[in-house]
Amino acid sequence: MKKAINILIDGLEKELKLIESEESNILKKSELSIYKIQECLKQLEKFALSNKFKNTQEEISFFKEYKPHIFSKLIYFVKVYNIESKRPNGSDRVQKRYLINELDRLKSFFDNNLEFYQYYRTSATYLDDKYFIRGKHDIRLSLDTFFFATNSQFSTSHDYKVSKILANELLRIYLNAELTALERKEDHPSKYQHLPKIKLNWTHSKTALIELIYSLHSQGVFDNNNADIKDIADYFEAVFNIDLGDYYRTYLEIRVRKSGRTKFLDSLKESFIKKMDQQDEK
Repeated sequence: MKKAINILIDGLEKELKLIESEESNILKKSELSIYKIQECLKQLEKFALSNKFKNTQEEISFFKEYKPHIFSKLIYFVKVYNIESKRPNGSDRVQKRYLINELDRLKSFFDNNLEFYQYYRTSATYLDDKYFIRGKHDIRLSLDTFFFATNSQFSTSHDYKVSKILANELLRIYLNAELTALERKEDHPSKYQHLPKIKLNWTHSKTALIELIYSLHSQGVFDNNNADIKDIADYFEAVFNIDLGDYYRTYLEIRVRKSGRTKFLDSLKESFIKKMDQQDEK
């Protein structure tokens, strides 16, 4: 069981990583990720229903570790999609208040589930046979109403709570990063105040923009070859309203491509030549 599920999880992680590197729009990224995770969960459910667990410990591991690892990502991306689709377009202060309210919601979940959170985080096991074995639910053990709407053959009384805990930890990191970005913007207003009134958003992949940035840096086109790669990346992030994340790691991934190291630059050249050829024919 362990080997088969790990292969499934590794495949999902690679798919999500690819989406992360290729898609810059957070709503589109979340949507694509949700579809991939749903496909993975269907395969996981099929596995659980068509295979008998060797013993109770294997069943506990499945519902305490493996299923929550995947399902938590679904909860996370659905929540990110909802948060960003409803995020106000107002001032930075308005956006900060909105994000802080979302953080407060996470704290409320923690406060309301403190006992189970402590049980799970201390790696306790004495109630595992009640929490993570199918058909063993006890209504006195803080059941979610969500449990009663699920497939009883693919759910236990508390695997959803574990998934929610893991998802909320990812959300906390995401929301804090967004708040930090807004605070950094406030601390360095000069970086943004002279930008044109028309706002252009980079809608191609992050990897493509990083490829372009490193190419421009290697050519020394800014400040007589005195501009640092970080300064160039920061400028592009501000101008095109994008968070490039760990662009150095992405650059390393570009370097180790087996083929098409300059995939985006090659496509730029082809598109430009094609455009000129078409205009020449007119």
